[in-house]
Amino acid sequence: MSSGTKSSGGRVFLIGGGWEETTAGVVHGPFLRAARAARAARAASEASGSGSGSAPRILCVIVDEGDGAEQFARYDVALRKAGDCTPVPLLVPIGKRFEVGAVTEDVDGVFVCGGLTPAYQEALAEASGALASLLLERGLPYAGFSAGAALAPRDAVVGGWLANGVAVCPPDTAEDLDEIEIRPGLGLVPFGVENHAAQWGTLGRLAAVVAGGRLAHGVAIDENTLVEVGGDGAEGRARVAGRGRAHSVRPAPGGGVLVRSYGDGESFPVN
Repeated sequence: MSSGTKSSGGRVFLIGGGWEETTAGVVHGPFLRAARAARAARAASEASGSGSGSAPRILCVIVDEGDGAEQFARYDVALRKAGDCTPVPLLVPIGKRFEVGAVTEDVDGVFVCGGLTPAYQEALAEASGALASLLLERGLPYAGFSAGAALAPRDAVVGGWLANGVAVCPPDTAEDLDEIEIRPGLGLVPFGVENHAAQWGTLGRLAAVVAGGRLAHGVAIDENTLVEVGGDGAEGRARVAGRGRAHSVRPAPGGGVLVRSYGDGESFPVN
């Protein structure tokens, strides 16, 4: 890598879901720019310059429940609307495992899509350490959309609507689980992540797990909203962009939780 090229490794882009076309550039554009920087850095390190100006190749990981091709087509449109890129599908049949070797040398960014969060966790969790190391070593950015964002933390909230038998969010957001479950994630960010916060009412689930001492910090992200971690000049902070808000949830002194919400252009500490 040349001394004048910045690495995109360690940069994580968390998207809270949503398909508003007018926000595609806002929520996907920063990830695509990081992927383009990764491509340029790779070309520079090869001392050839070949490929530095062409569209970044984005590996789109989808847990395929039978409609994977149709789902990929939707992400393909959204990403291309946000910027020049070449999305490449990786359909992982439900029940199968993601292999880090699928991130080939020509990949410039990894985009983990949405769907049934427990199924994504089962598909990707075994590769967590290897994937995190590969992203950092090769300077590749990671983006997670909905389920892909939920899996980015070390401890991932994968679903459920009951906390010790008490309802804390709508049952149709439960991801086929009853009691809230926290499972091993990818270890890319130090806080738990919920998605569709305003639209699905998942902030209540996150508040329950933080209040119960199961997470020290969580962030619930509205749809059509991006939380970027590790951006230039933002060490130790996460930046918010998009139409909605990101809600940072921490334990409150004396019990309960403290919720602070951040909008477009604002930032908050990740730890």
